[in-house]
Amino acid sequence: MSKERLVIFDTTLRDGEQSPGASMTKSEKVRIAKTLEKMRVDVIEAGFAIASQGDFEAVKAVSEVVKDSTICSLARASKGDIERAAEALKPANSSRIHTFIATSPIHMKYKLKMDPDSVLERAVDAVKMARQHTDNVEFSLEDASRSEFDFMCRVIENVINAGAGTINIPDTVGYGEPLEFGRTIGRLIENIPNADKAIFSVHCHNDLGLAVANSLSAVINGARQVECTINGLGERAGNASLEEVVMAVRTRKDLFPVETHLDTTQIMPASRLVASVTGFPVQPNKAIVGANAFAHESGIHQDGVLKFRETYEIMKAEDVGLNTNKLVLGKHSGRAAVKARFEELGITFEGQDELNAAFIRFKELADKKHEIFDEDLQALVNEVQESVADRFALETLEVTSKTGTAPVAKLSLKIDGKAVEASAEGDGPVDAAFKAIESVVNSDTSLQLYSVNAITTGTDSQGEVTVRLEKGGRIVNGNGADTDIVIASAKAYINGLNAILADHAKAHPQQEGI
Repeated sequence: MSKERLVIFDTTLRDGEQSPGASMTKSEKVRIAKTLEKMRVDVIEAGFAIASQGDFEAVKAVSEVVKDSTICSLARASKGDIERAAEALKPANSSRIHTFIATSPIHMKYKLKMDPDSVLERAVDAVKMARQHTDNVEFSLEDASRSEFDFMCRVIENVINAGAGTINIPDTVGYGEPLEFGRTIGRLIENIPNADKAIFSVHCHNDLGLAVANSLSAVINGARQVECTINGLGERAGNASLEEVVMAVRTRKDLFPVETHLDTTQIMPASRLVASVTGFPVQPNKAIVGANAFAHESGIHQDGVLKFRETYEIMKAEDVGLNTNKLVLGKHSGRAAVKARFEELGITFEGQDELNAAFIRFKELADKKHEIFDEDLQALVNEVQESVADRFALETLEVTSKTGTAPVAKLSLKIDGKAVEASAEGDGPVDAAFKAIESVVNSDTSLQLYSVNAITTGTDSQGEVTVRLEKGGRIVNGNGADTDIVIASAKAYINGLNAILADHAKAHPQQEGI
């Protein structure tokens, strides 16, 4: 007997970006969207079009390149928001406008300063406006988990009559508890007369660590769409993790009356890409995508797995895209093999020049490392495709550091094509390198975060460095990778400077959301 379809709605590009410091450029959003499309995600929420010109352009760009997934833009229940969303979504093969308004007493009184009847009227008007632009409209009741049940029923019945095809019940502040939240979804479906004319959805936050549990409880009780993000990315404690929801449904087919149409082998590449772009590394013990998710340290566990995998593993690593690569890349690998592996990873290039640049970087890295892993290729592509070095480029870097002496960095930068040399002392080699760069750039930026992660294992592993820079309330991430951590750090800092001084930075995304 065939099961009902569970719609997977990915909001990594919208709600995930609301993580402080997780701002993504337009090209980064496009790259992630292409990976989500390859994963066969049903709906991709590409942004909040009215939030900024950058968000509008990102939604439009994703709409232009993604053909197999529905592209969605968030919009408050107002004419300006809805029209801006519709404009950004025009190029999409399939589009959705996702409009919302708060329905909890605390939000209506203190944030909206509106009475319930006015909120109801605004909600219905918003859906009707959105339907003028698309027949695929989603309506969300912000802070639903703290809203009064009878009022939610009134709102939902009316917005379905107005044309909303998806009704989203967000646990905006992560207040829900699985048993209670699931029962609420079931009661809504049971009590609303026209509930059969819409798909019920949930959007759960992880403030109490229950986002996935609440989402799955809702599915058992009738929800047929789950809104989630790669790696559980999102504001505060994050959102329901896409990979955990999808693999729970897949693994416990005996329990869940639904199935997804996702290609789960794309989970790991998507996780790595999002972690690299945002600078938010995945913790080793993270379910599904963590480095230790399929590792067995205990001798008893190892013995059991060797004898019969199912003794301690409920999923195959290959099912999520781990350890499927049998092709070893190294210094003797040719262009065809490298290009083929990029294609397997879902990485595409804008033209031959970009591919050539990537291959040159590959050869340079292969001279330093014996084997090149998928993670290395992903970091390499980040450097090639996100190169915004139209003003600054690192030419050479020399650092002297020894016990009892202040480290000194000497470097040569190209600034607008002209070579400039600089040197500086620092508390450490990285600090010295940053100060040397600043001595000639004078960016007036503030360093908010400095993070180093080993891309792979081994002493020859590349270090991937993320810096977060702030200037005038705008935030940008800079990324750099190299087998030398100091060089990787300088690359990351320069990458961030190029972005923020070229106005690629953006203000923190809107505080209002679901």
